[in-house]
Amino acid sequence: MGEHLNAQFFGMQVNLDTLITMWFTMVLLIVVSFIATRNLSLIPTKIQLVFEKIIGYFSDITTSNMGEKEGAKHLPLLLTLFMFILTANLIGQLPWRLIHLHQGELASPNNDINMTAAMAIVVSIYYIFYGIKAKGFKFFIHSFKIDGIMIALVDLLELFVRPFSLALRLFANILAGEILVFTFASMCAYFVPLPFMAFEIFVALIQALVFTLLSTTYIALAVNKEE
Repeated sequence: MGEHLNAQFFGMQVNLDTLITMWFTMVLLIVVSFIATRNLSLIPTKIQLVFEKIIGYFSDITTSNMGEKEGAKHLPLLLTLFMFILTANLIGQLPWRLIHLHQGELASPNNDINMTAAMAIVVSIYYIFYGIKAKGFKFFIHSFKIDGIMIALVDLLELFVRPFSLALRLFANILAGEILVFTFASMCAYFVPLPFMAFEIFVALIQALVFTLLSTTYIALAVNKEE
């Protein structure tokens, strides 16, 4: 568990196992989204209702943190993050071990630090861009006083720390959960792993929510004008 199926592309080594499940996750999301939005109606279907509840929840959060206009601008990214991370986490609960590979094992895309790091870097670039767009040079330097410069140095350090914390938190929790389920499944294939698998579904939701809410907070701190 944790060993990846590696392949070479243009001189670069990639983890082919998590790459496959990443594409599987994206295709699944596209198909489900198409089904949910194909026949929208005033009396929503169950799947439409689920999507409306998710959108409404994050819409309320972004509006309360950034205002209605600014929140609506960043809502698509945050919704995409949440839906992708949640689906990718749940993908890890499928019985991939039934597919025998010569090396490695198919697992959740978030079982790969490269995947979580890529999402964290995207979030970091995103909020830095909009922070500069909203505040200009003041995004980095609050004032030219000594205390302002010190705060700016701490903020600059946080710009590098935040993506690492986002990436490591998600990666470590998903990897640890899959190892736990794998261990108990190896010891006893029936019944014993079921409570842990149910708990991992809960963890999948919480980790997707934590990643998205932290990203929302970072973006809000970047774009909100100081009073």
